[in-house]
Amino acid sequence: MSAILKVHDLGISFGSNHVLKSINFELGEGEVLGVIGPNGAGKTVMLNILTGILKPTKGTIEFDGKEIGHEGVTERCRSGIGRTFQVPRPFEQMTVFENIMVGGVFGAGMSEAQAKEKALEVASLIKLDDKLDLFAGKLGLLDRKRLEIGRALATEPKIVLLDEVGGGLTESEVGLIINLVKDIQKQGVSVIWIEHIIRTMLEGTNRVMLLADGVDVITGPPLEVMNSAEVKKVYMGGGDDE
Repeated sequence: MSAILKVHDLGISFGSNHVLKSINFELGEGEVLGVIGPNGAGKTVMLNILTGILKPTKGTIEFDGKEIGHEGVTERCRSGIGRTFQVPRPFEQMTVFENIMVGGVFGAGMSEAQAKEKALEVASLIKLDDKLDLFAGKLGLLDRKRLEIGRALATEPKIVLLDEVGGGLTESEVGLIINLVKDIQKQGVSVIWIEHIIRTMLEGTNRVMLLADGVDVITGPPLEVMNSAEVKKVYMGGGDDE
């Protein structure tokens, strides 16, 4: 599996606060990489750097074969990096269909006709094709999460960055999100998925990376990482008894 994203020695500081010290990882084409870590580990900050919202203090980001550290948010989005936010931010006075179209027109620079066609395709994938005319402000939490993912997918990303899309959902709803991520992967889209829900990492990812103390502590198969001494130490303050 060839890498679509390569991150080397990525770091960012805010004054004397070194949020990320040195992050290193690769994301394969069509791979789902889960990211876990305690609150304050810098997981969302990492996504903000990858999308160009924040500029790193050091390190390189290679996407689809080229270094993108100099690119801004719009350029990165149009080159194929889409993302969601922890709190869904739909345009509440616009319909589901119009919200998805926004991603195509303003995110990907599509014509209105292209964006309409893409919106219909995305709506079917995220299971909102029966709610196209509903105002986004009327949606429940699960459908808001789906719409948030849909707006990212409307930009035709090669990579989609998911920031805790399972948060606040019921067990059965989490299962639906896991299935949606698998459907996205089947489209050939790579995924970086930040989540606190263990089930999502075990059932919905190919590999998991643990972030703590500003570094990538361990990366590997989901079950192996979740059962590792490193995870136990970070979350419970313990490790091997030896």
